[in-house]
Amino acid sequence: MIGENINRIRKERGITLTVLAEKAMISKSNLSNIERNINKNPSIKVLEKLAEVLNTDIITLLGIQDNNSEQYEIFINKLNDLNVTKEDLQEYEKVIEFIEWQKREI
Repeated sequence: MIGENINRIRKERGITLTVLAEKAMISKSNLSNIERNINKNPSIKVLEKLAEVLNTDIITLLGIQDNNSEQYEIFINKLNDLNVTKEDLQEYEKVIEFIEWQKREI
């Protein structure tokens, strides 16, 4: 799903796979694997780079429905209230991945 969204947006913008990979500073093979859903879980850092080059946001790349936008906004506001930085989020990413793994195992 993420890969399909990236592919669709890239083509809508008239950007080739090579150009997007170069501008986002990721390997062409990695981008290709993401678009073909071989890599179904790209890092948030990669998604941020792709979103910036594609002039969109991560929510759009992820294909999150509008009804989740309000929850996303509340979550972002809470992070801002807590003064959580991007660097902090990188550290928390490991915890979030662990929680996701636990949910899958149950």
